[in-house]
Amino acid sequence: MFTGIIAAVGKITAIEPRGQDVRLTVDSDKLDLSDVQLGDSIAHNGVCLTVIDKLPQGYLLDVSAETLRVTVGLEKVGNLVNLEKALRLSDRLGGHLVSGHVDGVGEVVRFETPEGETDSDCMELVIDAPVNIAKYIAHKGSVTVNGVSLTVNKVDGTKFSINLIPHTLQETNLHQLNAGSKVNLEIDLIARYVERMNSFNA
Repeated sequence: MFTGIIAAVGKITAIEPRGQDVRLTVDSDKLDLSDVQLGDSIAHNGVCLTVIDKLPQGYLLDVSAETLRVTVGLEKVGNLVNLEKALRLSDRLGGHLVSGHVDGVGEVVRFETPEGETDSDCMELVIDAPVNIAKYIAHKGSVTVNGVSLTVNKVDGTKFSINLIPHTLQETNLHQLNAGSKVNLEIDLIARYVERMNSFNA
């Protein structure tokens, strides 16, 4: 489990094909790896992956072809990735409960200063979500975008908007988004269980 509070931004420095799968090398010199053991989980752009080896300034990961097929951001050397180590029970829950399992890939529709706020340091991010997960995204609810826990500001059909403060832009890779960019989305866990309870017939 994760919280959606990004600890550092890493960079993919190498990709080694291994059949249909790949092995990634991630440079994470800004992430404290002193308590990370082989087999531990780290989220990369919201994707939970397992550390298989540690390096002086990073670590190695194996990524399956299926994971590459249903997510974005892990397929290219040089890509910046949002990093978060798995949650410990003693940690603060600063964001919301995040599983690290991407529900779908959305597309950025707009990423600009909020309309009517020309002097604002914030940015408005508008994303078009896949139809099958859009119904789970609610006004003032939580959503994970590239691993970042965010609060939904507006909802209009399959599109939703988020206001990003300067700190979030500085400490994550969201600042590099543009209209047309693809992003990993994970819906709030609570929404899954509410739907299941409402639809269950014994």
